[in-house]
Amino acid sequence: MKVLVTGAGGHLGYNLLSALLAAGHTVRGSVRSLSDTAAVERLAALGPVEVVAATLESEPALRAAMDGMDAVVHTAAVYLLHAPGRDAEIVAASVDGVEKALRAARDARVGRVVLTSSVVTLPLTRPGALPVDEGHWAEDLRVPYFRAKTLAEKRAWELSRELGLDLVTVLPGAFAGPGFVRNTPSVDLVESIMKGAMELAAPPGAYPYVDVRDVAAAHVLALGPSAKGRYIAINDPIPSFAEIANEMHAIDRSIPRPKLTLPDFTLPLLPFLEGLNSRLTSAPRTMTPEMAATLRGRVFNATSARIRRELGWKPVITLRHSLADTITALRAQSQANAAARAVS
Repeated sequence: MKVLVTGAGGHLGYNLLSALLAAGHTVRGSVRSLSDTAAVERLAALGPVEVVAATLESEPALRAAMDGMDAVVHTAAVYLLHAPGRDAEIVAASVDGVEKALRAARDARVGRVVLTSSVVTLPLTRPGALPVDEGHWAEDLRVPYFRAKTLAEKRAWELSRELGLDLVTVLPGAFAGPGFVRNTPSVDLVESIMKGAMELAAPPGAYPYVDVRDVAAAHVLALGPSAKGRYIAINDPIPSFAEIANEMHAIDRSIPRPKLTLPDFTLPLLPFLEGLNSRLTSAPRTMTPEMAATLRGRVFNATSARIRRELGWKPVITLRHSLADTITALRAQSQANAAARAVS
């Protein structure tokens, strides 16, 4: 199968190209500009990857990138959680990007479109409630990223019916693991724990962590002829913040483990405390007042039973393995940045 991956230079896009090549597909990856020689060379090093330039702002470029493709995997999106003043940009980029990508796919007569959505399109539940599945949709959209992903996926389903497209969506959790050149909010969480953000206490609740390589595998399966509808791709059960921090401490004893887990009523204080810690340690920020309000009294609680049952997917990268690889990648990135600063 000839497959185009949009956002090929991103964390998922890079790992997905590798997975598609391993599965025997012919792959094309789009990047924002071919003048970014480092990005082009990085993708070309994976194997026989055709790299093309296409941005979500340019419909003609998107259409040209899809020419001759059997399928498109649309991973390109703006993934930001703590970005003051950029709420409208985050939402518009996701919704407009989906609209342009799907219309280009229709014009190019692409047979299958796989869209990277997110578990944030699903409702959080009270602790102890039954897990939600693909039939549920989030209603609390006060977090801009949650709103962007939910509105974008809903628009994709509307357009797929209107344009006659064969659409499948994958709803991954927050993924980390190797293969990134810039931090995402999910990688930021790992870095912040490395820098002591949870040394005193871990936030309450669970974090829907999954390795990027397992997410890539889910997308490859979503290209198969039997795939239909939405598929949640997460670790089951979902680990807590404390479990993630404790696993990181087990990997490297220099990473502090939390002494306790905060009670739920402290959530409104976390953006302030995280901001203070960020100023002291330069740890990245991921918590906003909107996020704290959304999480209060609720937890991520979803099941990946459908994709396991219908497509045979299951995570093969353990939490500890994934976190260890993420820590290694972050430290290599920090060393490279330090070397670059020394040269300049």
